[in-house]
Formats: sequence, structure tokens, C-alpha cells
Amino acid sequence: MTPRPFVKMNGAGNDFVVVNALDRPFAPTHDAVRALGDRKTGQGFDQLIAIEPSDTADAFMRVWNADGGTVETCGNALRCVGWMLMQASGADRVTIDTLGGRTVAQNAGPNRITVDMGPPKLDWREIPLAEEMDTRGIELQVGPIDDPVVHTPGAVSMGNPHVVFFTDRLDDSFVVGTGSLIEHHPLFPEGVNVGFAHVLGPDRIRLRVFERGAGLTKACGTGACAALVACARRGLTGRKATVVVDGGELVIDWDEASGHVFMTGPVEVERTGVLDL
Repeated sequence: MTPRPFVKMNGAGNDFVVVNALDRPFAPTHDAVRALGDRKTGQGFDQLIAIEPSDTADAFMRVWNADGGTVETCGNALRCVGWMLMQASGADRVTIDTLGGRTVAQNAGPNRITVDMGPPKLDWREIPLAEEMDTRGIELQVGPIDDPVVHTPGAVSMGNPHVVFFTDRLDDSFVVGTGSLIEHHPLFPEGVNVGFAHVLGPDRIRLRVFERGAGLTKACGTGACAALVACARRGLTGRKATVVVDGGELVIDWDEASGHVFMTGPVEVERTGVLDL
């Protein structure tokens, strides 16, 4: 087994093990990812990240969830990877390719990074949904038909699929119970990240996210972007808001001129170590 150095980082509490695979390929098995992700016996993380070479950007970011599955992208990880690349190069701006598309990350102050998450995808085919629906409020509810607990969520893709319920019920048992019900609902052929957004004002949203393949996390960057877009499309907020997640605050701006969503938030290095793989 060849030792593999890593950096443990988090973005607003959403935590990652980041591996440099620019010079040496990194291809862990599903079982290895799950073992590494175990918070009791492994390193513990929401996502495992590999920074790989790219012909068209400064680097390619590959993302595995704690359950061993790969996903398209991760907003908080993009900030962390962007910060690492900027530290290495001295640049104030880098481009990062992902399975969900290309992203630009920019320095926004000490340990703060802004990521251009691109335009949200709002057509039902792009999310994707199993059938045609108005994505401002899709036909989905939890609880009794005549008195649902939550219903008519917005659906948005930020390079990965999200559904956002508008509710003030944000306790752990409700978020985990409802999220696990919806995560693999047949309406979402690729599964879905499930957000619960409580609008506190036109520029402030409290959000919790049950992530597809990772469960309840302290922050979900693409989830925060999806929540702002879903709230703005319903007229519940403006196009820019602070999204309060369990691990901190993210500023999300759905820029009217470009149509792109910009996310600004913190990055933190927790520790370094070595994986034996």
C-alpha cells in the first residue's frame, strides 16, 4: 500500500478529505471510500475529494459521497479546492472542472472564496424529474393527503438535483425522516438532495439539507444555491440572501445580468494526514 497524503477541510462545517491526484491517479473502491468516511473507524467526512489534472481547467474535482457513490459536484468542496489551488499558484482566480460542469473560484478575502456555480437548471428534464412538472412547485407531498406536513417543493439542478421544501420544521428527526423518504423517490431517477428552507426575511433563509448519499450535513453549497433560487422563484426572497446552515453562513447571489448563481463562504483547514490505500 502506498501512503497518500490528504488535507481535512471544511466549508461552513461541510467536511472533506482532499487528496492531490494531479501527479498520481487516485481510484478508491466503493468499500474503501465507505471505510474512510466512517466517523468512528475511518477519517470521517461528508465527501472525499480528488484533485485531478484537467486539459481545459486548472484542475478537475472528483467527488465521492460517504456511501461510496460518486456525485457530480459539491459547492462547499469547490471553495476548498479553489482555495488550495490559489494557495499553490498565488493566483486570485482558478477554474475547476467537475462532472457537473466547469466552475470559476475567486478569492473573496481571508479564507473566503466566491464560486460561480453557473446558471441553475430549471426545466424538469434537466433536474431530472420522471415526468413533466412546473419546477417552481412540483406535485409532491409528505403526510396525509388532506393535511400534508410539507408539499409542493421547488426543484432545481445546480449540476446536481435538488428539491426544496418551504417549512419552519427543521428538527433533526423531521429532516432525516422526510429526507430519507424523498431521496430515492421514483419522481427523481437519479435520486435527489432534499432541502428544508425556512424564509426568515427577503434576504435571509435558514436551511437544512439531507444530502443524497451523505445524509444530514452541516452545510450543502449546491443546496444553499438551490434554496435561494427556489425561494426567489416563488417570490419569497430577493435574488440575493444569506443562507444560514448548521455550520455557518453562505451568501448566495442569483445575478440577474448573467443568470449565474454566485456563492461566497468560508474555508477552513482542520488537519493533514496520510491514507494507506
